[in-house]
Amino acid sequence: MNKSAYTISDIARILEVEGSFSPCSIDALLLDSRLYLGNLHSLFFAIKSKKNDGHNYIPHLYDRGLRNFVVSAEFDSTPFPEGNFLRVADPLFALQKLASIHRDAFEIPVIGITGSNGKTIVKEWLFQLLHSNFDIIRSPRSYNSQVGVPLSLWQIKPKHQMAIIECGISEKGEMSKLAEIVSPTIGIFTNIGEAHQENFSSLAKKAAEKAKLFQNCEVVISCYDHTIVQEALSGFRIKKKLTWGGKGADLEITQVNQSKEKTELEGNFDGQKSSITFPFIDEASIENACHCWLICLLLNLSAKEISHRMAALSPVAMRLEKRAGIHHSTIINDSYNSDLTSLNIALDFLKMQSKGQEQVLILSDILQTTEKPELLYPAIAKNIAERNVTKFIGIGRDLSAFKNSFQDINSTFYISTQEFLIDFDTRQLEHKSILIKGARHFKFEKIVDRFEQKSHETIMEIDLNKMVDNLDYIKGLLKPSTKIMAMVKASAYGSGSAEIAATLQFNGVEYLAVAYADEGISLRESGITLPILVLNPSSAAYDAMIRRDLEPQLYSFQTLRNFLELLKIHSEKTPFPVHIKMNTGMNRLGFDEEDIAELAETLKSNSHLITVKSVFSHLAASDAKEFDSFSKNQITVFLRHCNHLKELGVQSFLKHILNSNGIMRHPYGQLDMVRLGLGLYGLSSNEKFRNNLKPIARLKTTLSQIRKVPRDEGIGYSPNERTEADKRIGIIAIGYADGIPRLLGNKNGHVIVKGQKAPFLGNICMDMSMIDITGIECIEGDEVEIFGQQNSIYDLATSAKTIPYEILTNVSNRVKRVFFKE
Repeated sequence: MNKSAYTISDIARILEVEGSFSPCSIDALLLDSRLYLGNLHSLFFAIKSKKNDGHNYIPHLYDRGLRNFVVSAEFDSTPFPEGNFLRVADPLFALQKLASIHRDAFEIPVIGITGSNGKTIVKEWLFQLLHSNFDIIRSPRSYNSQVGVPLSLWQIKPKHQMAIIECGISEKGEMSKLAEIVSPTIGIFTNIGEAHQENFSSLAKKAAEKAKLFQNCEVVISCYDHTIVQEALSGFRIKKKLTWGGKGADLEITQVNQSKEKTELEGNFDGQKSSITFPFIDEASIENACHCWLICLLLNLSAKEISHRMAALSPVAMRLEKRAGIHHSTIINDSYNSDLTSLNIALDFLKMQSKGQEQVLILSDILQTTEKPELLYPAIAKNIAERNVTKFIGIGRDLSAFKNSFQDINSTFYISTQEFLIDFDTRQLEHKSILIKGARHFKFEKIVDRFEQKSHETIMEIDLNKMVDNLDYIKGLLKPSTKIMAMVKASAYGSGSAEIAATLQFNGVEYLAVAYADEGISLRESGITLPILVLNPSSAAYDAMIRRDLEPQLYSFQTLRNFLELLKIHSEKTPFPVHIKMNTGMNRLGFDEEDIAELAETLKSNSHLITVKSVFSHLAASDAKEFDSFSKNQITVFLRHCNHLKELGVQSFLKHILNSNGIMRHPYGQLDMVRLGLGLYGLSSNEKFRNNLKPIARLKTTLSQIRKVPRDEGIGYSPNERTEADKRIGIIAIGYADGIPRLLGNKNGHVIVKGQKAPFLGNICMDMSMIDITGIECIEGDEVEIFGQQNSIYDLATSAKTIPYEILTNVSNRVKRVFFKE
């Protein structure tokens, strides 16, 4: 069988599926219906997960022209007469089997990488070091899961001379499956740490599970000094083990010399002394570099080649960053790499975050490839055209030479970045979303700097990957039939509503909720099409809500009558969806039990104007164990209200009462839908819930100035306290106008500088604060974390005598939000 071409019948034989199928070649495997761009040669695997079922998306894909599907045996394909349906016991296993057969068709070195940290960096650095010797295929970004690894292996083509595949696990039993699929010839075990520890009783057991990847490897590389790793590897009959580290290692590191910008390592390998220098100084980079050094030695690169290439190692862009741009534009920054493998991922992120704006791609020549230019650039042009990119800007001699390939796209070409910066009129990018993707040689950071909207150096970073992880975790707690309404009110709890909403829409949330109509209007203007509930609609905003399909919460007869009167004027052709709020004991907003009869009659008599989309209530104390009986009673009362409405003729509405903490503590109350609020953002007052969530926000600023203050001096406004000793203080560019509580001043709270606590000194000012950096080695311009991984938002809130929710929502809009996705 041709290693690069499969027909649907070929794949049916591999998966042991009998039957006759309409002829079709297959060149793409598809798991996510949202990423289907009309390639009729795609094969969709309908994989079931804890929350989702790929079979639900087959009608949509079929309507768009796709005809090739791998489905579970029980799937009814009768409504899709033109489709090729390969029926299997488990579509995920079928995907893995197909990838395994495909990988076995190639007798090339396959480097398998696992460990707790550093996998992606090692993979990308190996590509930088080896791509001039080998035509390499590697895992895109961090495609290292049970589905990511098969998709990575499927990309191997006859031209490739090496594959570098990253493998990650989070549960027992996963690595044996990946080992069968990848079948690596060379292994790298980076290290072992606490990541994904929740499903393993000890680090040793997790290391033993990860080591299963290498059970049939010819050679495995690891750190000699990682005892747990060495013990895990000893349980397998590996033909050859190569280690780096201290005395006794195959590559013995004899000297480490560091400056402010680089590290020099000296070592002995196989009786030969050599050294490398690379432009990083942190411990993680040293470890990653040693793994790469040993691989280069294993592959017999000369000492001169290794030294030269190590010195040229560049940082790996681990994430795509979304920033506000000039002229109301949006910038997606991926300016440190320009390889074909990651282009589609970046374009998907551009599409997801474009908010209805036209999409622009600025791309440099592809340097890290052995693909012939006459094949490479026409393929890129075709890909861009299929993705509806409205404007393409190519920078580089190769792109300019093949500009005729881009004739079907609105395109412009420049020989160099400098020529582009001189000639390009930035007003052409007004109200557009721009992906900037370039090889490091082209210095596209200059373009980012030109286009980025300037603001002060205080930034709140929003990790969209963590938000999706939180969403997936909570989906796993719900019944498959339970829908999710995501709360994006208060600018998504301070995180930025449009960007958060776009990510939620892309990841299959059924409903959004905002506090006020103007928030919903802003989302509509940003291209959000999901149904949106407005929780506090004013009668003055009803007209705008109707015109933008924003659905109101109605909680009293006055709000109901006002909305009905306006609908009569609008003369809507179909009943407008509304949501009815019931009071079950919180005594804030909502209809009471004695209102139900009149409410039902009003709703029925106006069914030509409105349709009840949902009936809901709110738990007052879902996070508190001492209120469990009260919460259970609220749910009981709510169900009684809903049943009463149905008995009186109000039918077919969704019921929802649970908030984030309610999902964890009162799962019996899931009903038809849940409202996911702070749990989505990684926050919870419930400790068990909190430990399974990932806070998505990190607030940071910089040291604007460092000064020495002698003993017995005051600091800041109204200096009530005097310095008890000579102090070294830092002034940071953040104050109470940015959302820092004044209660944190005068040593009541602290920030983190260079991994150390730095208490606030004096009173918090409007635009800046003072911190004690005595004994901390830092310089002006260094980063300061207000809250994040090193300084918990929970601890900060405790110091400020408030709750984390208030800290998060109080971060001012003048603080720039940077959204990123790994």
